[in-house]
Amino acid sequence: MTHHDLVVLGGGPGGYATAFRAASRGLDVAVVERDRVGGTCLHRGCIPSKAVLHVAEVLSEVHRGDVLGLRVSFDGLDGQALSEFREGVITTLYKGLSFLAKERTTLYEGHGSIVATEDGLAVDVVASEGGEPVRVHGRDVVLATGSHPRSLPGVAVDGEVVQTSDQALWFTEAPERAVVIGAGAIGMEFASMWHPMGSHVTVVEALDRVLPLEDADSSAAVATAFRRRGIDVLTSAPVSRVEVDGGRAVVEVEVDGAVQSIEADRVLVAIGRGPSTDDTGAAQLGVLDDHGFVMTDAFGASSVDGLWAVGDVRPTLALAHAAFAEGFVVADRIAGVEDVVAVDHVNTPRVTYCHPEVASVGLTESEARARHGDDTVATTSYPFKANAKGIIHGSDGLVKLVHAAGEPPAGAPGDAGPVLGVHVVGPHATDLIGEATLATAWQAVPTELAAITHAHPTLSEAMGEAFQAAAGVPFHGH
Repeated sequence: MTHHDLVVLGGGPGGYATAFRAASRGLDVAVVERDRVGGTCLHRGCIPSKAVLHVAEVLSEVHRGDVLGLRVSFDGLDGQALSEFREGVITTLYKGLSFLAKERTTLYEGHGSIVATEDGLAVDVVASEGGEPVRVHGRDVVLATGSHPRSLPGVAVDGEVVQTSDQALWFTEAPERAVVIGAGAIGMEFASMWHPMGSHVTVVEALDRVLPLEDADSSAAVATAFRRRGIDVLTSAPVSRVEVDGGRAVVEVEVDGAVQSIEADRVLVAIGRGPSTDDTGAAQLGVLDDHGFVMTDAFGASSVDGLWAVGDVRPTLALAHAAFAEGFVVADRIAGVEDVVAVDHVNTPRVTYCHPEVASVGLTESEARARHGDDTVATTSYPFKANAKGIIHGSDGLVKLVHAAGEPPAGAPGDAGPVLGVHVVGPHATDLIGEATLATAWQAVPTELAAITHAHPTLSEAMGEAFQAAAGVPFHGH
């Protein structure tokens, strides 16, 4: 048995964030990882998908070259070059991350399972090539094993025609016809990848709108943009059957009470992700709920003394940056840092890299009205089609503020309450949301925000214009 102050099971974003922060606090840290440090996010999720989405974004500009005064054409994908670009991004980041992991922690490679011993918690590690397990003891243990794609009951994933994001991301040739089942972030991003590359894409969503966790106005704006570009979007349309024959699929969808059949040579099942807690020992320790998530308090502590959890194994936001934040909190608690503040998941930004991009922070309009009442909530929107850079980008997205309509906090200027939520649809929305995060986290009021000067011409001006309008002093808007 080897002993460490902290053993982290899982080397994805939540795991390595916990490990690196704990090491910076002076703790002796071990990380157990069965694959490669970086987890799903780096190797088969966030990073490679954003690399391909960048290619799709460039290609979208090529497709509107005539509007820009360019005589350009698209002759098809170079699959090998696409793969090299995608792998190059991953490799560059992995080299740096693996160096840091080896410098700051002791890395055990293999499958880990948490066990309770007479001396406290430990992780039994079995190397990939087999052999006797190594028992790694930790004064504290953090479970950070991430998540996996959920499957649709009755739909068999063969990895070729019917795929999850784990298989679909590695394409070297875009499908001729694709059906995306699920209009959450993953589904909408894949539709945005394939369509500029020549695919006829149909997005199918069982709920009544795309991106159902976003504000309703954001959902409507994205659906309109997709349809305008030629992507078919079906909502309130549950899938009843997927039949595969001869390398092609027929997807049967219920639309307005009638069954509609859609042919495709690629079907992506993108209905969300579930916690990867099987075979981790968590079930034997009695810390899982009925859905396989680890039950913790706001600081990530489970009911078992010394056992913590971060990231997708908790029923919080399944986002890499949320996992980073949870990891920092857990590490600081374990290190004995005083006055640690739990992660504020309401004011954690949510981002989707579809085209147009979608980002939000704080409450949606419906959440704000449910929490505070209709009479005390107001909204203000500013369109990108009134913004110079927005016009250049060809965007018809928007910035929407949800703010309190009542009295401002004591000492705050103006006659409106704090900003409760910010929702952005448009170019670089995922970058613009940083400013909005400060606004909601600090409970700033529109008049304070309206006084901030934004550079001209920039996309960020749209945020400033929305703040000015909410403060009752609209500039270019009305």
